[in-house]
Amino acid sequence: MPTSPATATNSTSSGTPETILLELVDEDGNTIGTAEKLSAHQAPGRLHRAFSVFLFDERGRLLLQRRALGKYHSPGVWSNTCCGHPYPGEAPFAAAARRTHEELGISPSLLAEAGTVRYNHPDPDSGLVEQEYNHLFVGLAQGAPLPDPEEVGETVFVTPEELAARHAAGPFSAWFMTVLDAARPAIRELTGPSGGW
Repeated sequence: MPTSPATATNSTSSGTPETILLELVDEDGNTIGTAEKLSAHQAPGRLHRAFSVFLFDERGRLLLQRRALGKYHSPGVWSNTCCGHPYPGEAPFAAAARRTHEELGISPSLLAEAGTVRYNHPDPDSGLVEQEYNHLFVGLAQGAPLPDPEEVGETVFVTPEELAARHAAGPFSAWFMTVLDAARPAIRELTGPSGGW
């Protein structure tokens, strides 16, 4: 599994944990600086760039992941295929493809931009805040996922009806429905009118 600053668990040569920086943005998505990852998520949260990926199989089913129990933010909850943060200066498209491969062991095909959405979602369990300017992407998952267990607890492909039942049973990430609803026009274009999305 490739290691990047977002997945690194090693310390630097001085023995201190590696600092992960996020790109801070204004309300229009323009870069205005950087902040350390955890501090950007501490209340009230600082608006930063993020991405969310929705991948589908040949039957039009959405690939969900359950976040690993060891994650500091929203552990053990279901969410979209992949989400994360570009490195400062990294294109969101490149970050989305990179993290999908790092977390799930698959490279998305026909990955396409699906707009952006801005939201502010506090997580009552952790006290952290998702204050994000999120770039959305949709595409196809070719091949079975091979998830990194430090990132992903399990995966499942679901139809719209199966998703509705799972979502009612919970738990899902605080941002899931916001990003799904914002991506629906592009999802419908990808999966076709019979997909039910």
